[in-house]
Amino acid sequence: MIAIYTLTSALHNEEAVAAVTQEFLGSLGLDYTLKGADYKDYGDADLNLIYVRTGGTEGVFKPMLADLLARSPQPFYLLTSGKSNSLAASMEILSFLRQQGIPGEILHGKPAYIRERVQLLETLEMARKSLRGKRFGVIGKPSDWLIASQADTYALSSRLGLTIREIPMKELLEEIERLPEDPVMARVTCGTPLFDAAEPVKAAAPGAYRIYQALQVLVGRYQLSGLTLRCFDLLGAVQNTGCLALAKLNEEGIVATCEGDIPAMLTMAIAQALTGVTGFQANPSRIDPDTGEVLFAHCTVPLNMVTRYAFDTHYESGIGVGIRGHVQEGPVTVFKVAGDLSRHFAAEGTLLRNLAQPDLCRTQVVLHLDDVSYFLTNPIGNHHIIVPGHCKKLIDALLA
Repeated sequence: MIAIYTLTSALHNEEAVAAVTQEFLGSLGLDYTLKGADYKDYGDADLNLIYVRTGGTEGVFKPMLADLLARSPQPFYLLTSGKSNSLAASMEILSFLRQQGIPGEILHGKPAYIRERVQLLETLEMARKSLRGKRFGVIGKPSDWLIASQADTYALSSRLGLTIREIPMKELLEEIERLPEDPVMARVTCGTPLFDAAEPVKAAAPGAYRIYQALQVLVGRYQLSGLTLRCFDLLGAVQNTGCLALAKLNEEGIVATCEGDIPAMLTMAIAQALTGVTGFQANPSRIDPDTGEVLFAHCTVPLNMVTRYAFDTHYESGIGVGIRGHVQEGPVTVFKVAGDLSRHFAAEGTLLRNLAQPDLCRTQVVLHLDDVSYFLTNPIGNHHIIVPGHCKKLIDALLA
């Protein structure tokens, strides 16, 4: 929802200003609520705009600032038609805000430009609001090989409003032990892919489903919006894998990443906030710098990202339940953010084809990217998130 508040100098004729207001706002083609000069609920909407209708409003705005900041931590977006010296007043107000270290932007130009910019800002503000206050769990420590994939919890809290909760692996193992295996529920939930699976996979399915149930318990206990799991510890502890559990949690909207990778979890959370889809966590297995083709693979994939899937064993261990998913060909974005939010990578490309090679993790996709040098010269860890559609502009804007 977009709310538009107004700033008007008492020196201007209200009837004339109202006519300009109606014409200008009507030209934008936006779905909005006009609040006028009543700011009592400023900050409640997804996007709050201040329409500077006339010049001479700088003195009106200044005494309001403290109260507006108390109501909303968002940047200030100053909408202006340019008539009645409104652009000049907006520039003075924005300069004043910048002097106080307060972010803001003037929305001015042709209606099509303003409309596109406002719609982008609304999406960004909705994403920021959806991330603020969320809790994410790290179950077990990050895997030992993730030596470059740490997180700065202060940066996550101060910039995005996220909190990280460390949960011992022992707690998950205790929940797994407490829950009985339910072969019937595993068959019902997994459906046809389990019916077609090999016998070892069928035998492992109830245990894999029990891991999913145990993770659900922890999600409820700690009110988590997402988690990352040191999943390889399960191979020895329960002779099974977390691939099925993570695939199902992601399908349900609970961000779930492998190997205790916190930056990957953070990347998925941002992707979900912007696009509604968590994305496919995978690592590049092969890169062809000449063609720009990159083969990504992993043994789990969100079940709502695939057109079809089958069950197999986990690749490295040969046990448990892995997911061989077929991801829709077409436009995609490859995305990764550093654990301290200091930098990110986003590149738009095309998913060309799915593979089913025996010597790789089970879900395998080949992407074409215009430039693959980043992966070979300055990568952010090994895991990256593949999101359907082109959304680099949104990602770059959110993390600017």
